Amino acid sequence: MSKIKIPIANPIIGDEEIEEVVKVLKSGFIAQGPKVAEFEKKFAKFVDAEYGVATSSGTTALHTALISCGIGKGDEVITTPFSFAATGNSILYTGARPIFVDIDFDTFNIDPHNIEEAITDKTKAIMPVQLYGQVADMDKISKIAKKHDLFVIEDAAQAHGAIYKDKKVGSLGNMACFSFYPTKNMTTSEGGMITTDNKELAEKAKMIRAHGESKRYKHAILGYNFRMTDIAAAIGLAQLKKIDKLNDKRIANANYLTENLKSVKGIATPKQLNNTKHVYHQYTIKITHGDRDDWVKLLNENGIGTGIHYPIPIYKQELYIELGYDDHLKNTENAASSVISLPVHPSLAKEDLKSIVKVLKEISHKYSN
Repeated sequence: MSKIKIPIANPIIGDEEIEEVVKVLKSGFIAQGPKVAEFEKKFAKFVDAEYGVATSSGTTALHTALISCGIGKGDEVITTPFSFAATGNSILYTGARPIFVDIDFDTFNIDPHNIEEAITDKTKAIMPVQLYGQVADMDKISKIAKKHDLFVIEDAAQAHGAIYKDKKVGSLGNMACFSFYPTKNMTTSEGGMITTDNKELAEKAKMIRAHGESKRYKHAILGYNFRMTDIAAAIGLAQLKKIDKLNDKRIANANYLTENLKSVKGIATPKQLNNTKHVYHQYTIKITHGDRDDWVKLLNENGIGTGIHYPIPIYKQELYIELGYDDHLKNTENAASSVISLPVHPSLAKEDLKSIVKVLKEISHKYSN
């Protein structure tokens, strides 16, 4: 196989991040401290939320948010199966059961039309995933949640800076959870953040992430060690200053790809929900003609990195089959077998974009002859 020349992801770390980390290391305060507090405040402001609670990962943010909302054994949380396993696993951690409903095949996000019929007397929350940087139809989801008195917890791990009808992702539900994994739109190396407008939920989340402490050595509830370090927060603060420009570059790259690929036979370019800002954590096409794996193979042989997010619905993972899941959701399974993510990250040059388009057109021509 040819060496990948255009990678699917490329974390952008500059001198600013390095300098901020060095300052923290020299300060001697490298665990959770003043930098974490500053990052929480500034990230919450960025998403137009009142409070931020930093955690060690996006997964621990989800786990913490669910517990903060009182979700536990015997409860059900409605979510999408077309996501990373952490979405479902975080629900399992609490003792609750994820209930999977099908997605909208155009946006890849949970389809609100499928939610209400899945609600039972055990349902306590809806967890929409803002997949690939695209916002779910939050008005419809919120309306259903209000009608049935349910929490809405955004899995916003891939949607830093995305907007829905003039409102930022992170301020669209009772709580929202972000990831700062290296491939995300902004990174802290590893880390997560919960945002909320509810002071009580924020305070409970802070206790849960620190062994249930209400005060030093006073453990009021069962908690965990889900804290972020000041080292990670220092990186996050530097990245936060760049996130808007990084997102703008992602959007520009995505627009170029869509404009030049929209008439290419054999693929379908991403669709964007009206009145939203898609921040393109991933630029994901659907293969409509030919074998998806052949397209991936040919792209890779031409030096273009790809990703498949996600090839197996969560309910088809071995763990979930052992737990008794036997779901068959048409749109989810069609997406799982047809999607390919292409490079869209901010460090792409125009020549990289041209190469991606050129190779895809060549593959398309092969299939059309």
